[in-house]
Amino acid sequence: MKFNRFSFSRWIGIVVKEFIQLRRDRLTFGMIVGIPVIQLLLFGFAINSDPKSLPTAVLSQDNSQYARTIVAALQTSGYFRVVRQVSTEAELEDLLAHGKVQFVVTIPAGFERDLVRGGRPTLLIEADATDPSATGNAIAALGPSIETALSHDLKGVLGDQAPALPAVDLRIHRRYNPEGVTAYNIVPGLLGVILTMTMVLMTGLAMTRERERGTFENLLATPALPIEVMTGKIVPYILIGLIQVTLVLLAARYIFSVPMQGNILLLYGVVLIFIAANLTLGITFSSLARNQLQAMQMTFFFFLPSMLLSGFMFPFRGMPDWAQVIGNVLPLTHFLSLVRGLMLKGNGIYDLWPQLWPILLFMAVVLGVGLKAYRRTLD
Repeated sequence: MKFNRFSFSRWIGIVVKEFIQLRRDRLTFGMIVGIPVIQLLLFGFAINSDPKSLPTAVLSQDNSQYARTIVAALQTSGYFRVVRQVSTEAELEDLLAHGKVQFVVTIPAGFERDLVRGGRPTLLIEADATDPSATGNAIAALGPSIETALSHDLKGVLGDQAPALPAVDLRIHRRYNPEGVTAYNIVPGLLGVILTMTMVLMTGLAMTRERERGTFENLLATPALPIEVMTGKIVPYILIGLIQVTLVLLAARYIFSVPMQGNILLLYGVVLIFIAANLTLGITFSSLARNQLQAMQMTFFFFLPSMLLSGFMFPFRGMPDWAQVIGNVLPLTHFLSLVRGLMLKGNGIYDLWPQLWPILLFMAVVLGVGLKAYRRTLD
C-alpha cells in the first residue's frame, strides 16, 4: 500500500478553505468573537455578589440628632441608599411589597429620649429577603455601623452609655423568606430560566428545520397570512410550556416546600404571557436564521445575558447601572420579580402591572421584527 507523504501546500490549502468558509458564515464568526467578549464584560464588570447602595426607605417618628446619625451611618456603610422618607407604615409596606426598596427602617417616637436614659430603644429593620444573597452582607454590616456611629455621639455626660453598647435593640425582620431558604429564591427563578431556554430554542429550530427539509416552500405556497403562520406555530409550544410549568410548580410545592402565597390562576396568566414572549422571540430567530445551527447560536446569544443579568444567578441591584438597563430589556428579569412576588409575597393583579408591561412591550417589538423578517422570506 502506498502512503501519500504529508504535503504542506495541501495543508495550507485546507486551512485557507476553512478561513474562507468561516468568513462567509458571518453569524458564526460573530458568535465566536462576540460570546467570549460578552462573557468577559459580564463576569468582569457586571457581576457583583456583594451588592451595595441598596434602596432603603425610612420612617422616622423621632426627629432627633440620633435618628439622623443612624440614617447617616446606614448610608456611610455603603450598603444602604436612602431613597424615600415616608410618614406611614402603609407606605413602607407598599414599597416593600412592590420591590421598590430592599430595606425599610423604622425609628420609633421617643427614640432619643429612651437612648439617653439607657433604655435601649428598638430600631426595626425590615428586609425583602426573597433573594437572600442580596441582603446577607448588608444585614451583617448593620450592627457594627450603628454601634460605631452612636459611639461617637454618646460622649461627655452620655459616655456612660457607651460601655452598654449595643445601645439600640436592633430588630431585623426578613420578610417573605424569614429563614433565608435559598430554594425559595432559586426554584421560582428556575421556572423562568427553563421556559426561556426551551421555548426560544424549540421554536427557533421549528421554521429553520422546515426550511432545511424543504417543507417550508409548501407553507409559503398556502394562502396563510404571516400572522396566522407565526401564531399557529406558537400554540403547540404554549401547551408544552404549561406542562413544564405545572411540573415545576408541583416539585416546588411537594419537594422544596416553596410557599404559594398568591393566586395560582394569576400565576398561570403571567406564565402564559411570558411563554408567548419567548415563543415570539424563537419564531423571529427562526425567520432570521439560515439553518438550525444559526438558530441555536442566536438562542445561546440571548440566553447568556438573560441568565447573568436578570437577577437569577447574581443580585440584580449589585450590578452597575448599564448592566441593569440591559437587564430591564430582558423579559426574564421582570418575570422573576412577578413570579417571586406572586409565590412569596402574595401580590395581586394591580401589583403586577409595573413588571408586566415591559414583557408585553418586548413581545410587541419582537413580533414586529419577526413579521418583517417573515415577509422578507416570502419575497
